[in-house]
Amino acid sequence: MVSSRRGRMAAGVIGLWVGGLALLAKKELFRPHMDKLGEAGMSVSPGASYYAVLQQGQQIGFASSTVDTTDGGISVHDYLVADLPVGGALHRATARTEVELTRALRVNRFKMQVDAGLTPIDASGQVFGDTLLMVAVRSATTQVDTHRVKLDGPILLPTLVPLAVALGDRPKKGARISLPVFDPIALAPRDIHVTIDAESVFVIQDSSVFDAQRARWNGARADTVRAWRLATDSATGASGFRGWVDAQGRLVLATQLLGMTLERRPYEVAFENWKADAGKRGGAVAADRDIYETTAIAANKRLRENIAALRVRLTGADLAGFDVKGYRQRLRGDTLTIMREEPSALKGGYALPNGARGSMMALFLDAEPLLEVNNPKIVALASRLRGSDTDPRVVAERINRWVYDSLKKTITIGVPSAVATLEARRGDCNEHTQLAVALSRAAGVPARVAAGLAYLDGKFYYHAWPEIWLERWVAIDPTFGQFPADAAHLRLTVGGLGRQAELLRLMGPLKIEVLEAN
Repeated sequence: MVSSRRGRMAAGVIGLWVGGLALLAKKELFRPHMDKLGEAGMSVSPGASYYAVLQQGQQIGFASSTVDTTDGGISVHDYLVADLPVGGALHRATARTEVELTRALRVNRFKMQVDAGLTPIDASGQVFGDTLLMVAVRSATTQVDTHRVKLDGPILLPTLVPLAVALGDRPKKGARISLPVFDPIALAPRDIHVTIDAESVFVIQDSSVFDAQRARWNGARADTVRAWRLATDSATGASGFRGWVDAQGRLVLATQLLGMTLERRPYEVAFENWKADAGKRGGAVAADRDIYETTAIAANKRLRENIAALRVRLTGADLAGFDVKGYRQRLRGDTLTIMREEPSALKGGYALPNGARGSMMALFLDAEPLLEVNNPKIVALASRLRGSDTDPRVVAERINRWVYDSLKKTITIGVPSAVATLEARRGDCNEHTQLAVALSRAAGVPARVAAGLAYLDGKFYYHAWPEIWLERWVAIDPTFGQFPADAAHLRLTVGGLGRQAELLRLMGPLKIEVLEAN
């Protein structure tokens, strides 16, 4: 959730910022708080916290956060492992983040590893003088993808935000703080604003005792902890982290963190009980509801109809900052109308291969991490699929069909890479979309990633698909072989993985009432 296009097409939105105002904001808002951390960082003490990872009240994993101090700086190690229910089975996913900081809480370097199955991702970064960040990304067997990211000053990683807020000024209800963050998952810098909106007292068990009869660990020695609730939002307007943090900057309870909840518990209660339970669980049983975090492929669903128009009522969630309006989607009040593009919209106003490069849409021809547009394999295939045609509609439709025909539809929960997908020739909607976008860009057709929900058999499922630029943005779907995609595609975000992760916070509160489907 990353550098001209480092991991988000939402960079197109960030790029609309007025440069002078953005620079002024960084100088006036970010630097003072970051400077205060230089003094507070000297008081950081080593320690470890452990968490149960919960989803809908059931523990699905374990997480830990460890802070170590040395004479030269501070290191923060975060770890999360979870068994994610996908397609009626459990799939184990792990994420590790290691950050080295100075005593002034300036990031020196970081490493991140995400392994969720098909495409493990390794990313590392090093900061040079608060002005340059070098990021290296490796996906599966692909070559290292290196990027230079210009910085306007010191940055934080998302996992450090609670620590930075707590150690700046004493937390106070109603305070609002702005911070510069580099998101190692989305691989892009972004500005976030943190609001302290509540203060409360929690009772937390700080040790464990073993119950031999039940063969389970129980919490013991209750301790009272004062905590403050932090809520963050990014420069794009979309909401992010929301959770309770104590005076040392350690999480107490984090809700809707990538669709999960982290609850602080003693180590044995958080880990040993989960480990014992993990072997007993079978396949996950989906609840009887209308919106599912799983994909259509994972649920063994296929598009059986071609819907020309869909009208729905959206309630229960704040959609500010999401890409609900625009082109095929019209929002009036709480009613959203989606119209499949008419044939007249499927006309390109430029000629391939270079006709779009001189336009404002050239931004959507660039390579990104995991969208390896300039990779020789991607370039060669895109050139073959384009052939001698100069009509972007013809070429985009050919690419869409090739991806649909060539990839096996399988369940995945990994981080998608275009090159890895091309080599594996299999994947879910994310893999289909990533490869189609990379091929389209390499062929000269501006393309971007859209994500949201697909309406299938009376239910809504998570789905991702490309949008290509002709004379307007047109939705296509290489997963289901649609060109254009029908109106069953309800777009909520445009951009890379960082934006897609924000969808998960909508899955619980969002209510959708179908008013009409033609």
